[in-house]
Amino acid sequence: MDKPEPALVRVRSSVWGGRDEFLDVIYWFRQIIAVVLGVIWGVLPLRGFLGIAGFCLINAGVLYLYFSNYLQIDEEEYGGTWELTKEGFMTSFALFMVIWIIFYTAIHYD
Repeated sequence: MDKPEPALVRVRSSVWGGRDEFLDVIYWFRQIIAVVLGVIWGVLPLRGFLGIAGFCLINAGVLYLYFSNYLQIDEEEYGGTWELTKEGFMTSFALFMVIWIIFYTAIHYD
């Protein structure tokens, strides 16, 4: 059964307005990572599986380090590590692909 949502969530030394606000931060942090990596991958002549795998590993790894080591939250309050790791992943992957394709095509296409 779902646990009731706490009114305030204390994360490290700051207070979040609740579960949804923290998940929104995770979501938008992931979108920023997608744009930055998309630009970098597009400027570098990265192609194929190496680029996709690199994005997935970096995106998931940075987010995991952010919420587990930096914020030191209790993952179980948010549905576990897997729920936090996949929060907004597919939209960030789509954004990454669009940015990567645009920059790669603009710079390296003859």
